[in-house]
Amino acid sequence: MAGHSKWSNIKHRKSKEDARRGQLFTKLARQITIAAREGGGDPQSNFRLRLAIEKARASNMPNDNIERAIKRGTGELEGDKLEEIIYEGYGPAGMAILLEALTDNRNRTASDLRHLFSKHGGNLGESGCVSWMFEKKGRLVIDTEATPVDEEALMLEAIESGAEDIEVEENYLEIITEPGDFQSVKESLEASGYVFADAEVTMIPTNTVEIPADKTEQALKLLEALEELDDIQQVYANGDFDEEAIAAAGA
Repeated sequence: MAGHSKWSNIKHRKSKEDARRGQLFTKLARQITIAAREGGGDPQSNFRLRLAIEKARASNMPNDNIERAIKRGTGELEGDKLEEIIYEGYGPAGMAILLEALTDNRNRTASDLRHLFSKHGGNLGESGCVSWMFEKKGRLVIDTEATPVDEEALMLEAIESGAEDIEVEENYLEIITEPGDFQSVKESLEASGYVFADAEVTMIPTNTVEIPADKTEQALKLLEALEELDDIQQVYANGDFDEEAIAAAGA
């Protein structure tokens, strides 16, 4: 896609490191709880819950944790009253940032976000200030280093199954779909034996902002700090980073 952001690529490369972080299970459990609350506790009839469980299992989350999270969502166990909130802001070089949060205290979350944006050269904005720069899409990632594929055959099958776009990057391949086609494309390709390193309905920028080399480290530190907040589930940004500047920043 013309507006595709390299931040999602950087996150994909860092995913194995992130899996070691203690707060990952907390975030995954919250996603499961919300999915179960909104669509019921049966993953066979609740696609959002099924995706959340797949992510949790891919990160080696114990089954007991998964079951407890589902029961909190269905009301069988008591838990925090989580609220889904979208936050928006700007980072260095005018980079647009869209955040999905699950929180039991919106004042605490907003305060934490204002502090991080200010610390790393950005600012938390008003609702609607950047959301118009993003559109919802399905995103399927195949790690071609771990599971080599015939790219031409995959592209053909993905398009035939309803995919909108395909991007080939070093060591992995991304399949983009309309949100309504995501489930059918995923299931069709899985039936053909393809294995996904990541599968989600996400927000993709419609245009990007080039991040100069002297702002790269600051911008990446802001995005990483936002990712590390327990209340933040997803971080989307429209920054287009230079690969050499990323390497120099140690990302």
